[in-house]
Amino acid sequence: MTSNATPAATASWRQRIAGGAAVRLESLAVLILLCVVMAVLSSAFLSVSNILNILLSTSVFGVLAIGMTFVISSAGIDLSVGSILALSGVVGAMLTSNLDLPWWIGILGCLATGALTGAVNGFLVTKAAIPPFIVTLGMLGVARGIALVLSDGVSIYGLAPQMVWLGQGRPFGVPAPVIVLLLTALIAHIVLAHTRFGVYAQVIGDNEVAARAMGVRVERMKVMLYTLSGLLSGLAGLLFAARINSGEPTAGLSYELTAITATILGGTNLFGGRGSVVGTLIGALIMGVLQNGLNLMAVRPFYQQIAIGAVLILAVWLDRINNSEGWRR
Repeated sequence: MTSNATPAATASWRQRIAGGAAVRLESLAVLILLCVVMAVLSSAFLSVSNILNILLSTSVFGVLAIGMTFVISSAGIDLSVGSILALSGVVGAMLTSNLDLPWWIGILGCLATGALTGAVNGFLVTKAAIPPFIVTLGMLGVARGIALVLSDGVSIYGLAPQMVWLGQGRPFGVPAPVIVLLLTALIAHIVLAHTRFGVYAQVIGDNEVAARAMGVRVERMKVMLYTLSGLLSGLAGLLFAARINSGEPTAGLSYELTAITATILGGTNLFGGRGSVVGTLIGALIMGVLQNGLNLMAVRPFYQQIAIGAVLILAVWLDRINNSEGWRR
């Protein structure tokens, strides 16, 4: 990616964004407090097996949330991540189970399906000038519908053993999806906080006019950001399918809500201009601990959905308070 931005201007934006993208201490405090509360309410919460379960359940929507961080920090939104997850898993399962292709083709199929679908989102947002909310809301239905058509509405079982290992393997006793999540978070953090691509994504979210004045190719950047979100949704779809050893067309329902909530809880500004992958990881853990604790207390899933929605509203409200106090601009 080329740019006409001067080094001084880029350095100025880096400094401004680095301050805004710092992990919010209150998010970490919420995570710690939530863990303490759950430990008091359930004696099983702090067991090693339960902690690994929390990390394992967090891994899938955590990967989704990382992709969401890039999109939201650029003042966009991607409501289609859960459906792309399902479509990617179905395609990967079909390639290896139905067509008997090599395992690595199945992995590439998951990732390519996600990236291609994300690129379509980006193209429609930029070239067709359709608001991201409408584009990704439409893709939520389109991707889910294609997954149901391809699978005839039923699960596709029998993934290649190498793919299943990505979801069920435990190197050094740690679930493989957790390792994938941590590696993805590390790479994404470096990209968002320490590369021109990440800085420009946040500049676009903060002030698109200023970004253009800096020489940022805004349209190209937006396509790349939605493609990245789709790619990570494909990776999440691979992990989900590998974990249950099947391509499930109904997988990822409401995952977009969880991913957005985790992203906002981690300090990414819903209206763009600020993002933190490390903060998103903390936000994802908050959601994982909350869901796990509610499960341990035998709270019905219907009430869990209420809790997740309430947490999202609360997170956005707190973010608006931070903005009004001068956190942004």
